Parts: sequence; structure tokens; C-alpha cells
Amino acid sequence: MKLRSLVALLVMLPTALPSASAQEREATRTPTLAEYTSGSPSQLRPTSLRALQWLGDDYIYIQERNLILGTPGAKKAERTLLTQDELLALIGEGTKGNTAKYFSPFQVVGRDQRHLLITFSGKHYVLDPRTKQLTTTFEQDTKREKTFDLAPTLEASAIIKDHNIYVTTSRGEEVQVTTDGSPTLVYGSSVHQNEFGIHGGLFWSPDGSQLAFYRMDQSMVAPYPIVHTNTRKATRQDLYYPMAGMPIHHVTVGVYNRATGKTIYLNTGLPKEKYLTNITWSPEGKTIYIAEVNRQQNRMELKSYSAETGEPLQTLFVEENEKYIEPQHPLYFIPNRPNEFIWQTRRDGFSHLYRYTTSGKLLGQITKGDFEVISFLGFADGGKTLLYTSTEQSPINRVAYRISIDGKGKKLLTPQPGWHIASASKSGKYLLDTFESLHDVRENRLVSTATGRDQRLYQSDNPEASYITPEIILGTIKADDGKTDLHYRLIKPTNFDPTKKYPTIVYVYNGPHAQLVQNRFHAGSLGWDLYMATQGYVLFTIDGRGSDARGTAFEQVIHRHLGLHEMADQMRGVDFLKSLPYVDTNRIGVYGWSYGGFMTTNLMLTHPETFKVGVAGGAVMDWSRYEAMYGERYMDTPQENPEGYKATNLALRAKDLRGRLLLIHGTIDPVVLWQHTQLFVEACVKADTYPDYMIYPEHEHNVRGADRVHLNGVITRFFKDHL
Repeated sequence: MKLRSLVALLVMLPTALPSASAQEREATRTPTLAEYTSGSPSQLRPTSLRALQWLGDDYIYIQERNLILGTPGAKKAERTLLTQDELLALIGEGTKGNTAKYFSPFQVVGRDQRHLLITFSGKHYVLDPRTKQLTTTFEQDTKREKTFDLAPTLEASAIIKDHNIYVTTSRGEEVQVTTDGSPTLVYGSSVHQNEFGIHGGLFWSPDGSQLAFYRMDQSMVAPYPIVHTNTRKATRQDLYYPMAGMPIHHVTVGVYNRATGKTIYLNTGLPKEKYLTNITWSPEGKTIYIAEVNRQQNRMELKSYSAETGEPLQTLFVEENEKYIEPQHPLYFIPNRPNEFIWQTRRDGFSHLYRYTTSGKLLGQITKGDFEVISFLGFADGGKTLLYTSTEQSPINRVAYRISIDGKGKKLLTPQPGWHIASASKSGKYLLDTFESLHDVRENRLVSTATGRDQRLYQSDNPEASYITPEIILGTIKADDGKTDLHYRLIKPTNFDPTKKYPTIVYVYNGPHAQLVQNRFHAGSLGWDLYMATQGYVLFTIDGRGSDARGTAFEQVIHRHLGLHEMADQMRGVDFLKSLPYVDTNRIGVYGWSYGGFMTTNLMLTHPETFKVGVAGGAVMDWSRYEAMYGERYMDTPQENPEGYKATNLALRAKDLRGRLLLIHGTIDPVVLWQHTQLFVEACVKADTYPDYMIYPEHEHNVRGADRVHLNGVITRFFKDHL
């Protein structure tokens, strides 16, 4: 058997941390709720090299008040590149910030990735840390500036303020690019509810001479009132939130030419209700590529446009899917081959890399197999080699590979089973790899992409080495279809006694773009479930069909009837729990947030004989009131799928509530509107059923910061009181 196959087989088998009893001989206490809460100031978590990233082909990180530089292969691998005092003197702020505990936060910028952008005391500074020279300075309007986007050539920046785009230079020149921006006419920001891999709205050309930007007209979308109560009189904020089946915003792409001072708009044509995604400049800056998705989200056309005239040049190719299609990645142009690019798509059922010419000719599929390419990391060998991470070792692992652009010579660079988060140096000769697994606390490594040899840069201590901690088990069971493997995480109570029976909580999400079970430290748990294990509970999580990183067929089973197959798979998980002699089958609860809140409520209503207690946070209760981009992708429109929407409107089933269900919602949630749980409560009142309720004023879709400890306390008390 090949080593890779053997490793994959071992990962598929149930695995566990060293037994709790071995740890308890030296442990003195269990972690507190705050110490287990993600984001808490006192959270116990592995450490890493602070701000570790590439500076060209060198790596840098913060070590207290020093910026450290490392050169792969050098005799003296690391040295202090810049101190905080030197930085403050360089930017003329020697008397300010000199008591900071750490070196100032920074961003690596520029085409060569050799400069730092530091925002400090009302200004944006661009500097070369190697020569210790200040390159450019931009004034910051702290009250009005919403976005600052630096050109790759470093001498200009794009700024959003007062709803409009301004281009500024280091010489203090400022040009107002747009003049009619407003809350309903949005420039330079993310569009389409940040779906389809969209993370921003400003796109500099490679030479910094032109700026492409999104223009979103949302005047046809009825405003939705978000009410803020932290003023003497409550104030209203209008949210332009297109719901499924209702009019959606119209988006176009503008191009501002710095030399001429003129702006043109790409002629993307009709219909106006479509999605313009994954905007990419050609290397020479004359062409813009857009992946255009129809509103039905079953057809994508990759088109090119002239950046000078705005007119369409050609449709390179079309992708279609009978259920839905979802492009997530821009074009990756191959170095030294300006007419060739890499395209990432799920065209064959799994996310893979393909090589194309700019005329639309397919040169070949580079990666193949029943696994997902998770991220494209970059090029090596002057463009002859690709670097990427994938699930090829196991769906619960992430590993990095190199492969030739012709699909040959594939090499596994990070063979250790577990979770590798990698980034490539400018030349692609090295990776910075942050690695962890169920058995390995986090470490930072330097990996040669030519040989795969690695060097450990940093090893985190186990933050729980002196604590009593629960045993975590990873394994698989079959889905409701009887053939698909589903991965689970099971956390046993501390001081586990196999002769006892324990209350059990199912933590659930099971929706697209999320994978909860991971071969990493704590197996992907965020901490609350670990704390509940210290309180005498079994915690169980399973990634059923519909969740992420398993391919199209695995995910698309949810299409047009959200919750149906997901619940069936969760119930197979319950069957597994019932087979365990230590699970108290009369005391099973369920908890989830967002899609998981929808699943929690649905499970409570559908299987009251199984679930005694539930907690649903930020839950979708009626998919017709969810946003159009996400909702229509998975459900089509309410007009096209009335039965599907009716079946997933949980308010219509409020009469079926039997157990104790706690609903939690942030009052200014812009993702799942507070209206969802309010209407469900209203339906329960009319149906004479009795949910419990908790709100978090002025919190959005989740409760973050110090208040998260309070949230976890509320959830803990509810299960302790009722399960």
C-alpha cells in the first residue's frame, strides 16, 4: 500500500487524544468558561509567530517591539529588521506610541511585496524596512475615510468617503472620481451581499494607472429598518437587503483612467439583474475579465472587456449546472505567459484547476480526482509549477502540493496528517506553513517547494498542559443514503466513567461553506463544547451532506429543500449516539447558530421525541425572508419553489414545539434579520407553544468580544437547567 493511501486510511479510523487519566495525574483544575470561549481575553489557545508573512522571498514576524526578518537558506537565518523605536523615528512620531508592547500592525504591499503599509496617528505610511526609508505618506481623514486601497505601484491610493471614490497621491493631490454616491448608489464596496468570492469593490490595474470599481444601484431594493437602541431615542439605519424572489440591486463596473481623468463603464448589457464576480485585470492592464452569473445562478459566462472602451471583447467559455453554479476565484495569470491563466471550478463535480488561453481554449485539466482544491497558493519555477492546498489526503485534512502546469509531477509538500495553512513566497520557492492536528499543537514551518524539506520556525506550548481536559474522538459513520461517509467529532466528559450515562448535546451547522469537523487542535471545536464536556456532557458534531469540502454532489443534495437530507444525516448521528452505552438517550439536546439555528429549530420541531432541549442562535426561520443571492442559489425563488419554501418556513410549524427551545438573536443582525425569530415567537404565541428568548442589543449576526462569555454562560445555564 502506498504511504499516502496508508495515511489517508489511518486518518479515516477513529482517533483520540491521549487518555484524560494520563493528563489528570499532573492537572490541577479544569478550564473556566472564559478560558474556553473563543475571542475571550483569557482564552487558552495555541500561539504562533505574530504576524508571520512573506516580504518578497524573506519572511517577517513581530517579536515584541521588533520586526524580525528571516532569509531561507541563509547562514544567519534571522535578524532584527526594524525596531519600534526606529519605526517611530522614521515616520516622525518618535514621541508617540513608544510605550506600545508590540511592533505596530502592518500590511505588506507593492508588486514586489517589499514594502510595508502602516497606519499611525492619522496618516498612512509606506516604507521599505530593509533600507529603513520612508517611501510615501498619505493623510488619513479618520472621520470620513471608510476604505483605503493602495495602488500596486505605491504612489496612489483609492479612498471611499461620503459614499464616493477619491484617488489621492503621495504629493497630496486628490481627484474625486465619483460625485453622486449615496446610501442607494454605492461605489467601490463589496456587492451581491459578499457572495461569489467577492471581498471588496476596488481593483487597481497592475501598473496602477487605472482603477476598476463596483457601482451598485440599490434604489430598487426596499429599505429594511435596522433599529439602534443605544441612543436616548432609538435611531434607524436603512439596510438595502434584497430578499429571495424580490427585486435585486443592479451592478456595473467603472474604470477610471488616471492619465486622462476619465471614467468609462463596462457595457455588461442586459438583464441588469445578474451577478458580476471575480473581476481580474490582464497582466498588461488593457483587458478586464468578469465571471458573469445569471440571476438563476445556473449559468456562468467568463467574459473579457476592453478597459479603454468598456465594450465586450469575447465570451471565453460558459459553465452551466442544472442546480446552481458558484464561481469563487479570479483568473490566475501564469508568469511569463500573459496569454495563459489558471481557472478554478467545480465543473467535474470537485473543485479543480484548469489551464486556459485568453482566447478561451482549454489547454488541460491540471488536478483531477475525488477531492477538493481548497486554495491556489501561487506559482513556482517561473510559472512552470503550481502550488495549492487540497483535501486529497482526507476531507478533514488540508495539505499542500506542487504540480506542473501540465498536470504532471505532483508532489506532496506537507505529508503530516492534519491541518496545513500555507502561503507562498514571491518566487514560490518556499511555503510558510502553519500546522496543527488533533495530536499536534500549532507550529510554524518553512517548507521548500522543490524538495519538500521543512524547518520548524516555532512550536507552540500546549496551553492546556496543566489542565484536566476531555478526550476528543474523530471517526466516520454512514449518511442516510447508506453509502456516503460522514465525519464526526465526539467529545467525552472529563473524568469519564463508561458505566455512567451522560446527557448529550449535538452541535450542528450542516450548511454550505462550513466544515465543523477538522483534524486540527481541538478538532475544530471553538471551545464552548469543550467546556460542556468538563461539566459532564457528551458533545457530538457531524458534517452531514450539504456541508463544505466534499464536492458538488455532496453539497447539492440540499437543493430546493433545505434541511431535509441534512436532518436525515443528523438523525443517523443520533442513531450512532444511541448505540453508545454511556449516552443517556432521554437527555439529548441540540445547539446551532445561523444555518445551525435553522437546523436546531427544525430538529426540535420534527423530532420532539428525540431532542429534549435546543438552543438556536441567529436562526433562519423563513427562507423567503433571507437574502436573494444565497437563498435563490439553494432554494430557487419562492415563485419557482413554493412548496419548498413552505416546507422550510418553521413559523408554520410552531405548534409542533414540545421541548425547551431557547432562541437568541442580535438586534442589529444584517445577515439573518431579527425579524426571523420575532415572527417565530409570534407564531408560537398563536399556537400556544412556549419558546424561551434572549436578545443581544447592538450585536450583529454573532455575539463577539467580551459579551461572548456572557452568551456562552446563558447557553450553558439553559442546558443545565433543562437537559
